[in-house]
Amino acid sequence: MADRYLLDASAILAFTDQEPGSRQVERILTLASAGACSVEVSALSLMEIFYVTLQERGEDLACLLVVLVKKWPVAWVYPDETILLRAGRVKAGFRLSLADAIIAATAIHRGATLVHKDPELAALDDRLALLALPSETSHPR
Repeated sequence: MADRYLLDASAILAFTDQEPGSRQVERILTLASAGACSVEVSALSLMEIFYVTLQERGEDLACLLVVLVKKWPVAWVYPDETILLRAGRVKAGFRLSLADAIIAATAIHRGATLVHKDPELAALDDRLALLALPSETSHPR
């Protein structure tokens, strides 16, 4: 078990929507509650879970999800210049969205295992520790 995890939006939504991989995220959050590991989330993931839920389920549920997630035993990481410049290197070298590049750079910078469901992130497996949750091809995030 890693000492530090960074959950991306797909991992958060896997847990909240009880998708495949939700038990792994639940286990990590339980360990964090017990002080056995630390869990972090990039502020960009907060934006992603908000807009995805807003599009799919409406504003009331999107706001409720934000309130719920903000109560979790996680530390919120806001990108500073160091993370943004590292994200620029990631974005220049890999075909990732801007948000994924910043989230990956955050995990690299923080020395965290990135928990995700995004197959595109597999290209970074030599740059950071990844914990890939089972992916659903019918519901991309």
